[in-house]
Amino acid sequence: MTAVSGHGPWPGGERDVLEAQQTVLGDLADLPTGVEPIPFLVQLTGRGPGAGATARTSLLLAEHTVELGPHGWKLADHDGVDARRARSLLAEDLATLAIAGHGYTGPLAVEVTGPWTLAAELWSARGDRVLADVGGRAALTEALAVGLADHVAQVRDQVPGADVVVQLAEPLLGQVHAGVLPTFSGYSRIRGVPGPEIVEGLRPVVEAVHDAGATVVVHLGGTWVGIPPVVLAGADAIGLDLADVGPEGWNERAWELVARATERKVGLWAGLPPATVSQCAGPELGGLVRLVAEPWRRIGLPAAGLESVTVLAAPRRTPGSVDDHRAGLANLGRVAEALAERAAD
Repeated sequence: MTAVSGHGPWPGGERDVLEAQQTVLGDLADLPTGVEPIPFLVQLTGRGPGAGATARTSLLLAEHTVELGPHGWKLADHDGVDARRARSLLAEDLATLAIAGHGYTGPLAVEVTGPWTLAAELWSARGDRVLADVGGRAALTEALAVGLADHVAQVRDQVPGADVVVQLAEPLLGQVHAGVLPTFSGYSRIRGVPGPEIVEGLRPVVEAVHDAGATVVVHLGGTWVGIPPVVLAGADAIGLDLADVGPEGWNERAWELVARATERKVGLWAGLPPATVSQCAGPELGGLVRLVAEPWRRIGLPAAGLESVTVLAAPRRTPGSVDDHRAGLANLGRVAEALAERAAD
């Protein structure tokens, strides 16, 4: 059946973690009949840099430590105060998940930064981006694979009934491949990574998550050129922000790649923008339904396949309020319901 999920970032501060996690679990439980909820581990990024995606994922790297430097998070010889703070926040979030998710059974999503985006965002201890060092990025991939397997086990310990879904966020994958990311100095660019190497960098992480008994979604943002390597790496689903793919979500080449992926039983997690709201008519959800359904039909995919689509909000450019996020989940539930109806026609 169609499903609704989310990436994880949620507004709030130190005292809001439990309420935020309970809200996500509760709101998704109230979705329309026939729509599957996929609740997610919330990330209250307003608590500071230690609560952000790069920090949280860096903490999972086996046998590595990190610290916050002038350009962002970097590998280090030992944890700094910022890393210790980040570890405390992650431990708190997992403990809170155990309380909010007590007795829950079903899919549960956790998002981390994927290996290529992490290599682009994380700096070496005394040098450039990890991405610039072939050996360093290979070691990072191996460390992330080991750490993610442990993370899946930790999540399952907190919520024993969870079917864990690991969401790998790879918004920089296209830039990594194209070779447009600047070096530390800013005077040159890091050499692009060929497609086969992209696959080899993803595969160990995907396989480790599978071995841990979880499924994998790789979110590409609007970078649809990343679909083939993600599929070849063995991911269970691809995530695309459809409004960024092309005008009204349409890009023939992109949707050809989506069609080929679905033929190989790779699912689609469709990232959708916020609904346009009218004071008279309320949220205009028809446009969001069309953003998924019309390219799907236009490329020749069977309508019944819409039943396997998961919808979620594309990453927000501004944090928004709790009410904004809650309204977004409710709107996505109605979008998913409409897609399920089209699948049944």
